[in-house]
Formats: sequence, C-alpha cells, structure tokens
Amino acid sequence: MTPTIGRERHAGQEPVPENGSPAPASPPTHRVVQVIGLLSRHVGEHLSLARIVRETDLSRATAHAVLTQLTADHWTVRDADGNYGLGLGLLTVARRAEAAFPLRRLALAPIREFSARQGIPVFLAEREDGAIAITEVAGTPTLPWIRPGRRLPLAPPVVREFLAWAPEPDRETWLGHADPAHRDRLIAVLEAVRTRGYSVERLADDSAPMLEALAALRNSPVTDPLRHRLGAMITDLITIDYLPDELGPTNAVVTVAAPVFLGPTVTAAVVACPDTLLSAAELTTLGTATREVADSVTAALRHDSGTPPPALPRD
Repeated sequence: MTPTIGRERHAGQEPVPENGSPAPASPPTHRVVQVIGLLSRHVGEHLSLARIVRETDLSRATAHAVLTQLTADHWTVRDADGNYGLGLGLLTVARRAEAAFPLRRLALAPIREFSARQGIPVFLAEREDGAIAITEVAGTPTLPWIRPGRRLPLAPPVVREFLAWAPEPDRETWLGHADPAHRDRLIAVLEAVRTRGYSVERLADDSAPMLEALAALRNSPVTDPLRHRLGAMITDLITIDYLPDELGPTNAVVTVAAPVFLGPTVTAAVVACPDTLLSAAELTTLGTATREVADSVTAALRHDSGTPPPALPRD
C-alpha cells in the first residue's frame, strides 16, 4: 500500500486531503481542530503561541482566543513560559471515545509485537468514509507518508487488499477508475492477492539502484521541500504488486498488507513495511506472518463484536 502509484496526472491516485474541504462548513470549529491537531503532532513538547499561529495560519488573536477556551476546558495546558500542550481533559474524552473504535484497541498490541519481532515498521489501515486511513503505527517508518491520520483514496491501483475479497460489482466499480493500461494487470493481481492472502507494493527491479541513491539523498541533510520531492520520486518507481511468476532471487518490497475482516467485508489491513530487497522465500515468510497477524486481529474483532466468521476462502 502506497499513497500514489505513477504520476500525479492519473486521477484517483492522489492522497485524500487530511484537513477536509478548502472551505470548512464551520470555520470556528475548524480552527479548534487545527490547533488540537497541531498539538497532537507534538505531544512531547509545548508550543509557543507564535509557533501555533505560524503553523496553523490563524491570526494571533484567534489562536489566543481558541487556546484560552481550550485551556479553560482543560483540553490544553499553558505552562509557566506561556507555551501550550495537550491537557488531561482531552485525554479523558479520548479514552471514552476509544470504545467506539474497538479495532484499534484490539490491533495495537499485535502490530506492536509484530513490528518488534520483525524489526520493521507496521501500521494499521482502516476503511473510513470512502477512503483508507492510517490509524496506528508501530516502529519508526522510513517513508514520510506513513503516519497516523494519513488518508489514502480507495482507488486503483492502491489498497488492493481491500478489494480482492469484495463482491464482483464492487471490484468492477474500482477497476472502472483504473488507468486502462493497468486494468488487465489489476485483474490478475487481485486474483493473486486473494490466493496468497496479502498484497505487495514493489519496486521495478531495474529501479532498485536509483531507489537506493534517492533514499540516501532523502536521508541526508536537505530541506523539507527537497526531501518531500525525493519521496515523491521514490514513489514513482513503485510498480503494481508481484504475480507468482515474477518473483526473482531478490525482490524490492516496500509494503506487505493483509486484510482484517468484519463479517464478509475487509474493514482494515495490517501493513508491514520492510522497504528493502527480499528473497522470494523471505517475502513469502513475511507475507504469511503478516496474514497470520491480520487473521488474529480478525478473530479478536469477531469475538469482541459477536460477528460470525466470513465464509471466504483464500483461493
């Protein structure tokens, strides 16, 4: 699973905006969300009012008014230096809200254990409002797009693990949005994903040296805009999955994703992020392990919700 495959001109492959519509229905509410969102991305530090103004693009007076009310309601705290952080009132609300999201509660420990065991980052991706949202991340991803809150379109050629087990009409609708040049391959790939139980984001074999060079540049002391551009160039090298006869002695693998079911529907995916070269045997081993973790989360979710198991064969 990657945020884009190919160049930006292909409609439907761009990441879904994380901050909603350019014209919020309720600007005052949106300002509060902006401030809380910013502070939540810096939980280990307190931010000055000037920094909050700069990063949210709010006026100083508006930011001060929002923070004054949030602090009065204990959603934020103001320290002796006049800087702001999240408050215990917000934590209380967040803990109450967890009951509405049992999947995250049930999946967090398994993906953390899996990440530690494999020594690679792992994240949970959930279906939400016609998109796929990254909701939990374990480990330290090397790819900048892997972060909680990132939303990806439920559109080809990505998120194949969400479509491989879908009813035929849903698959056809998804395929209908694909680049015509990719359609035949996507049909074959969906069958391969369903057979083996996981999808693979890959890199074309001849692009691996270029990837290594770009990754070295991305990890060097460069400006943020250049780092993002290098990340986009790396993304452009990614190809659509592996078919069984395409595995070689070494295979460039970005992610491996296995489905989590709620009834007959794929509601989430466990996504392992090796971002390296793997032998065919190593890829199969990682894919099987990722599928087993996803299956364990499915079983826990089914037990928690009282949902009967899906009657869906792997092949």
